[in-house]
Amino acid sequence: MSVAGIALDASSRSPIVLLRDPSRRRQVPIWIDQAQAHNIMAGLNGTPQPRPLSHDLMAALLEAGGLQLERVIIHAIEDSTFRAVLRLRHEQDDAQPGAQGAIDTEAESEAECLAEIDARPSDAIALAIRTGSSIWMLEEVVAEASIAVDAEADAEDQDEFRRFLDQVSPAALVRHLKSRDSGNPNDAPTDSPEV
Repeated sequence: MSVAGIALDASSRSPIVLLRDPSRRRQVPIWIDQAQAHNIMAGLNGTPQPRPLSHDLMAALLEAGGLQLERVIIHAIEDSTFRAVLRLRHEQDDAQPGAQGAIDTEAESEAECLAEIDARPSDAIALAIRTGSSIWMLEEVVAEASIAVDAEADAEDQDEFRRFLDQVSPAALVRHLKSRDSGNPNDAPTDSPEV
C-alpha cells in the first residue's frame, strides 16, 4: 500500500489518510485525528521541524537501538477500528546478507523478525513514512474497507472479460489449458481467442 494523501470527511471535517493498493484501483480510507494528519503530512512533505515530532523521535530510537522497521502490517478491522503491527528486526539482518546467507523462505524471514508491536495505523503509517518502510494490508481488510478509485476502468475490465467469455468455447479453453500444461505452444488452438 502507499499513502495517496490526506483528505477531509465532508460531514465531520475529520482528516482521513488514504492508502492506495498497488494496482492503484482501490483506496482504503482511515479516519485519523488532526495531530496524526499533521504528523503524516510532515513526513510526506519532508518538512524539517524545529524540534523532532514524536515519529521522528521513534525513528531515531529505532536507529539508536540498532533496529529497523521492516514493515507495517494493517491486519484487521475490529469494531470499525483498524489494527496494525510494527514488524521490527535487527539492522544487521539486512545490512550483512552475505554473513548469514540470503533469506530464502518466509519461514526464515519470520525467524529473523525480532518483534511485532501493536500500534495504531496512523502512528504506524507516520513511522513507516519516516523510515521508508513498506505498508502492508491484508487482502481481507482491503476487500472490506476499500473504495473503488477508477470505477470506469473497472467497468471496462469487466466488459472486456465478459466479451472474452462470450467468444471462447469450453473446448477451446480445455485445449489451451492442456497445451499450456504440455508446454507445447503448437498445441494451442488457433480458431479461438487468446486465453
